[in-house]
Amino acid sequence: MRRVDWNALDTAGRLTALARPALARSAEVAAEVARIVSQVRADGDHTLRALTRRYDGAELERFVVGDDELDVATRAIEPALALAIDEAAARIRRFHAAGAPQPYAVETAPGVRCERIVRAIDPVGLYVPAGSAPLPSTALMLAIPAVLAGCREIVLATPPRSDGRADPAVLYAARRCGVTRIVKLGGAQAIAALAYGTESVPKCAKVFGPGNAWVTAAKQYVALDPEGAAIDLPAGPSEVLVVADARAKPAYVAADLLAQAEHGPDSHAVLVSESRALIDAALRELECQLASLPRRDIAAQALAAGVAIEVDGLAQALEVANAYAPEHLVVQVRDAARMLARVENAGSVFLGDDAPEALGDYCSGTNHVLPTYGHARAWSGVSVASFQKLISVQAVDRAGLAAIGPCAMTLARAEGLVAHERAVAVRLAPEVVT
Repeated sequence: MRRVDWNALDTAGRLTALARPALARSAEVAAEVARIVSQVRADGDHTLRALTRRYDGAELERFVVGDDELDVATRAIEPALALAIDEAAARIRRFHAAGAPQPYAVETAPGVRCERIVRAIDPVGLYVPAGSAPLPSTALMLAIPAVLAGCREIVLATPPRSDGRADPAVLYAARRCGVTRIVKLGGAQAIAALAYGTESVPKCAKVFGPGNAWVTAAKQYVALDPEGAAIDLPAGPSEVLVVADARAKPAYVAADLLAQAEHGPDSHAVLVSESRALIDAALRELECQLASLPRRDIAAQALAAGVAIEVDGLAQALEVANAYAPEHLVVQVRDAARMLARVENAGSVFLGDDAPEALGDYCSGTNHVLPTYGHARAWSGVSVASFQKLISVQAVDRAGLAAIGPCAMTLARAEGLVAHERAVAVRLAPEVVT
């Protein structure tokens, strides 16, 4: 990780210090994704079989996972892992149920009743990666809020292994949550199938889930097409920003930075501290922990683009964090809770020495599908609301029309919209409307 002194930088230097790594081959990836999506739209399952053979090394006649494969997966999974999935599912369900949108109604004037009703999005498509590290936790993070939202048709896509089967833990988690259909598909072709539908995959109204550069580009592509599908949120490589004071534990700081760096070579790790000694110690600890990490080559590539920033105090540290708008914000300072009031931009916040970011990835209860690449300035992570539509309703009787109709007519006249004015006037005094 490179080191910078925040107060020695001008505006341009500060922007450079907080810049995420450029997404490699973005133009090339976008062109390839457009080709894949077009092929899937044109040839459906036939193209999916060819692309699955090419990219996943699996020969599949049938994409849909049957009960027999689900049964095998349930028997194959280690009991300790099954228990951990069950425990995590219970906490995720409890947290998300508490925040689910609720309908409400209010009388805004006598005879005018306005409501907001809640309806589930159907069908929804969930993408669960399974490359170098299958992610059953992502199946929980997506499927549980979808079920709580009331989605009737939930289609989960996950890449097959070379033997043609899906990861057993992902299958167990999906079945545990109530997913209605699981298909063995990965990459941009999976997103295309979910967005447009094929013989085996229902067309979905909205597509959710993280993925690599091809998956991300495919989601962006289908979201821009009126015939495609909505998506959950803008996302890129995983990232973390750690704010640490002088008494923070260097081993904890280093561990949280590495937890993100091991996701992939394009992950981003940022450390912000008022203490030069803490930065020194944390960087030494990084090297020590990295040496024994199984995915050290991946993590080392990510850390090469990381940055350690020295600031003048914790207030300035939070200013830097808000400017960066991290996916994950880890606050390892004394009395961390009091710093929360200063947090404006973050996907998920982890307060205190004993709140490693990894808990949020798996089992604290919050969702780990979060905005990245600075999108936390305006976007939120996945929740029950992500799977729902909030529809407004108004019911008006004659007294209500008489009470608020003149207001609408005046505003319509001011905007030069005569038909709007007449739509009210014809009801209030039909005999004078011509």
